Order: sequence, then C-alpha cells, then structure tokens
Amino acid sequence: MGIAMRKIILQNAVSLDGFFEGPGRDISWHRVDEELHQHMNDELSGVGGFIAGRVTHELMAEYWPAADQNPESSPAEAGFARIWREMPKYVFSRTLTEAPWNTTVIADVVPEQIAELKAQATGDLVMSGADLAGTFMRHGLIDEFRIYVQPVVIGQGRRVFQSPDFTVDLNLVESRSFGNGVVLLRYEASGVPSAASA
Repeated sequence: MGIAMRKIILQNAVSLDGFFEGPGRDISWHRVDEELHQHMNDELSGVGGFIAGRVTHELMAEYWPAADQNPESSPAEAGFARIWREMPKYVFSRTLTEAPWNTTVIADVVPEQIAELKAQATGDLVMSGADLAGTFMRHGLIDEFRIYVQPVVIGQGRRVFQSPDFTVDLNLVESRSFGNGVVLLRYEASGVPSAASA
C-alpha cells in the first residue's frame, strides 16, 4: 500500500465579510470557545507541521510557548500550547536566519522545495495568514482550505483572499457548525490557479 500524499492546508478564521484581522491586527472578535478550541486541537495534534510567515510566527511565539503555565488558560488552551511547542514549524522569512521552538526558517517559496517538504513530513502541513497564503496559492500549492466563518461583520481589516489576478476552483468536502455560531467550510482545490478574467 502506498504512502498517502501529504497536503498543505490553509486554515483561517474570517469574519462574515471576509476579514481575518481588523485594524491594528485585532482578532479579539474571533469566537473561540472551549468546544471550537478542542476541535482545533483534535485536528492539529496529528498534523506534520505548521507553516507561517514571520509576523504570524512571532505573534504565536509571544504567547503560546508558556500558555500552559498560565493559571487562567483553559484546558484546551493549555493543550494547544503543548501542541504548538512540540510541532515542527516552517517560517518563511528573508530577514530571520533562525528561530526557536522547533522552527526551520525558509527564505523563499520554491515549489520544488515545498514538494520535498511535503514528502518528508509525517502528516499534513497547516498554514495560516494572508500574504504567504497568496504566494502559495499562485503556485497552486494549497491543497485544502479550512475556513472558520465567524458570526460577525467587522467592516474593515485585512482579507485572507486579497489577490484579484487569479481564480481557484474548489470542491466543498465538509461543513460543520459550532455552538458559538462559527461555521467550518472545508474545501479541496480541484485544479491549478488560472488568471482571472478582466
């Protein structure tokens, strides 16, 4: 029996109007209760690594390494702290030369190198963010999209999908609603990106 092909999964929370963060990188409107957090822990504990850009990685590294030592952390938050700390992480940056917490720094998105990374991974690779995701999408490197739609409209901020120069066809493979009103939409890419029509 052959080895299953690893996937690169883009996972992001977005507002109903398509923003993943508000002005000043505000994500206080994200609704992550214990049910949703535990779901994410269950999903992420078995992946092969996390992919991020420098800014996202540094924001994560400011909080999660010691979150399980915080007495105010919920059980799910403490559980994710342990997952994040031990998980292999791949940070794309031209300014960093090294990073702590089991992190490999990669300067550029080179499709051949990403294919090697997928082949060597012990499981699927999960990424978040917008700028790096756009680069991966242009190269046709994202295999699955997990979008957690938040029941809120924020009106302004940064969009996950902000590149108007290409389209990607997707197949819906799962939808799930949570008690706090968040809806998961899980899509698989059905083809390579194509130039958007004028």
